[in-house]
Amino acid sequence: MKAAILNQLGEAPIYSDFETPKASENQLLLNVKSASVKNLDKARASGTHYASYSNLPTTIGIDGVGILADGRRVYAQGITGMLAEQALVAPHQITLLPENLDFETASALPNAIIGSAMALLYRAKIEEGQTILINGATGVTGMLAVQLAKYYKAGKIVVTGRNEALLQKTVDFGADIVVPLKQEDEAIIKQLQNIHQEHHIDIVIDYLWGKPMELILKSVKGSSVSHEAKPVKIVTVGEMAGANINLGSGLLRSTDVEILGSGFGSLSPKDLEDFHKNILPQMFELAAEGKLKIETDVEPLSNIEKAWNKDVEAGKRLVIKIAD
Repeated sequence: MKAAILNQLGEAPIYSDFETPKASENQLLLNVKSASVKNLDKARASGTHYASYSNLPTTIGIDGVGILADGRRVYAQGITGMLAEQALVAPHQITLLPENLDFETASALPNAIIGSAMALLYRAKIEEGQTILINGATGVTGMLAVQLAKYYKAGKIVVTGRNEALLQKTVDFGADIVVPLKQEDEAIIKQLQNIHQEHHIDIVIDYLWGKPMELILKSVKGSSVSHEAKPVKIVTVGEMAGANINLGSGLLRSTDVEILGSGFGSLSPKDLEDFHKNILPQMFELAAEGKLKIETDVEPLSNIEKAWNKDVEAGKRLVIKIAD
């Protein structure tokens, strides 16, 4: 079979032949149609991740979509690499796809759904009518978070970001208030303070951390008294603006603020089971109905070596098309 083959950690995978895997008991052979390339895929292939590949050469790719021998169209996480024409998957870890959902969209969605739907539902525990601030809304997952906050009936959706064109696009997806991060720090703080005074920011879904988060914390500092001690719940999902922040203890003592993380390590086995059984099928249906949108940059498997380090346009997910 043809596949993306990793010969050495830190190098780009190459398009080459590899032995087709053989399914044993409790395994299924999936004819892969497409798979997305995510930061986690690249981290494992670079050797910087704790779950980096140890036996080389190997096929790579964490998850993807395809067709089983019985004709079912499914999403699955691979036992073997999914950037290949065939891959092994576990029968109890597959999610059926709607017939009218294209493979490229289906393969791009799951990682972004974990970073948006799971953060909103399981960590932030969003409630109807709340004000949601999405910090870094112009990325793939941030764009999805805007749409889902609207779907979960947020009262107001506030977005931050640096790409002004994509910030305006979030308005089409349901954002109510836009806060550009290219302003001076004091202007950002003032705008956020005004928003917080008028609407009270209940939840922050954060994809940036770093300096933008420091500005948000300054904006809500000491606000609990004026808002009858309503908390501000911060759920951090990413660190695109930096891994560390300066956080004074005075802020935590003067403000009812909760800081949580959302990722595989913070989700329980029950949460992850619910993700596969309930959340993911629901999101696939919304996408099939045109109610949930994600933009993709599609490259053929044969071009994997060049595509691996491609500068993908902001707001788009790189997807590798394996077969028609």
